Amino acid sequence: MLKSEKYSQMQMKTNAAQLNDADEGGLNLGQVGATLRRRALLIAGFTGVAAAGAVLKAESDPPIFQGQFEILTKPVTGESKAVANIPQTLGAQGVSSPETENVATTIKVLESPRLLAPIVKDLQAKYPDLTYKRLERYLNVTSVKPNILKVEYVDEDEQQVKDVLQALAKTYLDYSRAEQEEDVNEAIKFVQERITKGGLQQRVEDWQEKLRNLRRKNTLVEPAQKSQEVAALIASLNQQRIEARVQYEQMSTKYRDLQSELAQQPGQRAGNSLLSDNPRYQKILDQIQEADILIKKESARFTPENPTILTLQDKIDNLMPMLTAEEERVQRDYVSRINEIAARDEALRDKIKKAEAELKYLATVNRDYDYIQLQLKIATENYGQFVAKEQALQIEKAQKLQPWKPLDPQYTEVQKPAAIVDSAKRNLLLGGLLGLLLGTGAALVVDKLSNVFYTSKDVKDATYLPLLGSIPLRKELAVSLQDSGNQKPDIAAFFEVFRSLYTNILLLGSDTPIRSLVISSATPGDGKSTVAIYLALAAAAMGHRVLLVDANLRCPTLHKRVGVMNIQGLTDIIASDLDWSNVIERSPIENNLYVLSAGPIPPDPVRLLASQKMQDLMSDLQNSFDFVIYDTPPVLGFADANLLAANTNGMVLVAGLGKLKRTVFQQALEELQVSGTPVLGFIANKSKEAAPASYTYYQQYYKQRMSAERVEVEEMEESNSSIIHKIRGK
Repeated sequence: MLKSEKYSQMQMKTNAAQLNDADEGGLNLGQVGATLRRRALLIAGFTGVAAAGAVLKAESDPPIFQGQFEILTKPVTGESKAVANIPQTLGAQGVSSPETENVATTIKVLESPRLLAPIVKDLQAKYPDLTYKRLERYLNVTSVKPNILKVEYVDEDEQQVKDVLQALAKTYLDYSRAEQEEDVNEAIKFVQERITKGGLQQRVEDWQEKLRNLRRKNTLVEPAQKSQEVAALIASLNQQRIEARVQYEQMSTKYRDLQSELAQQPGQRAGNSLLSDNPRYQKILDQIQEADILIKKESARFTPENPTILTLQDKIDNLMPMLTAEEERVQRDYVSRINEIAARDEALRDKIKKAEAELKYLATVNRDYDYIQLQLKIATENYGQFVAKEQALQIEKAQKLQPWKPLDPQYTEVQKPAAIVDSAKRNLLLGGLLGLLLGTGAALVVDKLSNVFYTSKDVKDATYLPLLGSIPLRKELAVSLQDSGNQKPDIAAFFEVFRSLYTNILLLGSDTPIRSLVISSATPGDGKSTVAIYLALAAAAMGHRVLLVDANLRCPTLHKRVGVMNIQGLTDIIASDLDWSNVIERSPIENNLYVLSAGPIPPDPVRLLASQKMQDLMSDLQNSFDFVIYDTPPVLGFADANLLAANTNGMVLVAGLGKLKRTVFQQALEELQVSGTPVLGFIANKSKEAAPASYTYYQQYYKQRMSAERVEVEEMEESNSSIIHKIRGK
């Protein structure tokens, strides 16, 4: 079995069920849009009738009167400006302005029984039929602009409209004044209670007393300033202590150096900086050194017992105690200075500890002081705000102007409500909309009941069969086969559609080539014969030997349309022993196209088509030609197409859009499924959709090619004319 046959049989098992499901499903948006375009006249008729009826009703109805007035809910006056500049007033906060409150809530209050019931009660004596429900029904309050409310009332009684609007204007203005006064009084009462019962003033006095006690107890004005002074003192004492410690270290070092110096002999102390700085010590040391030098000099001349030497020795002995005494005095001086520095360091340490303890205490005092200051500030601000708010509210209460104001200052005078003149227009609009809805519904219902395929997508979605091609329906393409030789752009582009169709058919048999097929349709008039002819021409024009067989033995027509005789045909070949090569004729249109006409109409076409000779003939034809096309009767009511398709690569169904009914197509698919006939796909004929992109492309291509050929011919004529002219000149 061919691949296309397997594919078609698997598809056929589900096509019928899918078609039923598609019929039962709802319309998508694309189908709805196409339906509305097709039924535009029906929709227009419904719309026109409904609109005309609405206008006639408007003309016959009694006149209706409408009155209105507008209220400015936030009038700008000198007094309101003065109050608005006070930030603590309700007016400055926008309490009564629709800009900040919910406008819908305000409108709801204006339409509530609280305001409308008194008006109904006052006017019922004059208008007994006036009730709250009636007033609410014909009353309309809207916000047209910021701070502006529009009040409208409609009724058949002109005087009633006027009286109701006047009562509404007075009631609404009184309501605005009462609401403002009530708001201000409630606010003043609340503020006064907070000042007196809330203890705001007493709280301020209590915190002030706590602040005074804290200052008196600690003998200070500002704890922060005192803390800064103590901190500065601690820093100064620390600096002094550091300096004292430096001096102590210096003196201790010098004292140790002095002890080392004193441990030396007097003659070795001359270069020491510590003792040399002492004049007395240095003077005694110099005398001892002079006497010692003289003794050494005189020892060279005198003996040790010489009086001169003895005198000098006595001088030295007398000076040594003085030198020792001076050394001890210097040591005592250093020790005294070291002790003095140590005592100073201890005193500074005690002062620093005392100052640090005071600073720590001041930190606690400063914290308490800041807390009292903060509480005092909060209490003072709260008290000041409530006092300022009370004064502002008293100023606002003194206002005499009402919060709301009518935009028309003369509205309270007698005014005549205007009759509604646009009722006809409104009825026309409403009637037109109603008619449009009814027409749309009727169009959908009628289109659903018509049960017809209008687009190739409808067939594809309903059957899930492969779409092999779409044949456009255009008047300029309705050409005869005798004109096909003229390469007009539209004709050439039309043939390109069938070349694309033939290519799609060949692609179905990727494993086994498509050599023969049956072209049929569900019902007559779908254009199957036309598709068969042009498909054969397209295949032949591509260089293939194509045979077109008229297998419609009940009503043959192909021989007339392709321009051949029907003296002998398919019936003669099967009924007698004629050789089919002697019966087949070459088409006068295309050299590669051969035609086998039907021949005489037999009494029983099914018997001939089901014979073994017919099967053998089909096998011979398929082996002798590249492509064989069988044009057969419709599927419904005839078994011809099913018999022939069993011996070919499959059947191609032609669906005539705009005519083919879904139920008929479903019945045809069911018959094909029962018979097991392989279906390769379908061709959408008479499509009103846009032509494929290739159609437009080939139109442009052939126009450009013909233009180029025309230019080449003109250039050749000019060249020939030039050559002839030159020859004649010679």
